[in-house]
Amino acid sequence: MIISGAISYYFTSTTKDTELPPMTVQEKKARFKSLIIPAVDTVYADLMKQYSDIKSTLAAGKTNKSIEKLKVEYKATTDEELLMALKPHPKSIAIAQAAMESSWATSRFFKKAYNIFGVWSFDEDEPRIAALQKRGDKTIWVKKYSSIEASVYDYYRTLARSHAFDDFRKAKMKTNDPFVLVTKLDRYSEKGSLYGEELTAIIKFNKFDQYDAKTTAN
Repeated sequence: MIISGAISYYFTSTTKDTELPPMTVQEKKARFKSLIIPAVDTVYADLMKQYSDIKSTLAAGKTNKSIEKLKVEYKATTDEELLMALKPHPKSIAIAQAAMESSWATSRFFKKAYNIFGVWSFDEDEPRIAALQKRGDKTIWVKKYSSIEASVYDYYRTLARSHAFDDFRKAKMKTNDPFVLVTKLDRYSEKGSLYGEELTAIIKFNKFDQYDAKTTAN
């Protein structure tokens, strides 16, 4: 958990789903990929099309009501800030974070709520479930999603909106290198800089950067 000077959005669950049958590491990873990668592919393609279309419109010196609404939604005061928010980061990062935060799609949060990324809920009116752990005497709530794709969309949207990830958004306008970008996710977790190191290891060991080939936005 992020403690000092940062907004806390995430909680990493390591609670395994006891209803799942015993699996080898290879089987668990294969199951994870079959569930998560298609959703990440779909969301990334949608976001990249939106980014490319709006980038072209702005480059032509034009704007429209949809763009102005997006500026409000993403808390952007300039065209540049909007593009920073809308540009999707490499899929390898999303896949690695999904693996880490959901224990390879075996966590209770994933099973009960499609919550792949451990996203917390602070709104009692939205769909959510309680974590088994508490922080002191306070109940921890995490968002409940209708689908894996909905969880992936919300994850990208949160990184695009939160002030905690300003440096991350600036960095992805300069590079598509996932190993550079993960160093800017130190405020995603209370692990700080170690979090980026762990993501780097996951991406490299599992060759998740192969999913970035020919799909990364400029």
